Amino acid sequence: MESVKNRKKTIRNDIAQILEELTSEEVSEKTTSITERLCGFANFLEAKMVLIYLARANEVSTMGIIEKCLLYDKIVVIPTFGTDTFDIKLFKIGNIDSDLKTGANGVLEVDVKKCKVVSIEFVNIAIIPGLVFDEKGGRAGEGDGYYDRLIPKLPNTTRKVALAFENQVVPQVPMESHDKQVDIIVTNKRIIYKI
Repeated sequence: MESVKNRKKTIRNDIAQILEELTSEEVSEKTTSITERLCGFANFLEAKMVLIYLARANEVSTMGIIEKCLLYDKIVVIPTFGTDTFDIKLFKIGNIDSDLKTGANGVLEVDVKKCKVVSIEFVNIAIIPGLVFDEKGGRAGEGDGYYDRLIPKLPNTTRKVALAFENQVVPQVPMESHDKQVDIIVTNKRIIYKI
């Protein structure tokens, strides 16, 4: 019988291949739909502090959401992770142009010299990345486990929301004991509440 790790790896590879085949027009159209759906969502509208990730190439772009958060005067926090220590810090950004910089591999990251560290206890909604999801809230990321360590640190009242293209939702994500779920998944076609 195939191990959970191997099944997750197979699903990750399959979804990564599907995402690579999307055209830039498809990605843009789907991202716009997801952004509009999230920004009209009651939990998002009511949130004062939003934890959000800086998207990489194979993830739903979050820049439009960050811009809307700042426009709506929400506090925007970006997590950073110590690669060796798995230390998690949340940094408040107030301006995309001055508080973010291009890091390794051309990926945007927080300029930690310009941003203030904030407490996780005040996060109202957390936008959690992932590569593949199921309708029960199961998720699998890139396999580093950073968000599986962050999710349990969030207050119980914090809504954990994933953004995904519809084709990132599968019937079942193989879960291990350390894997953490999300409460809600916003796709370009629907909002899925954890069953």
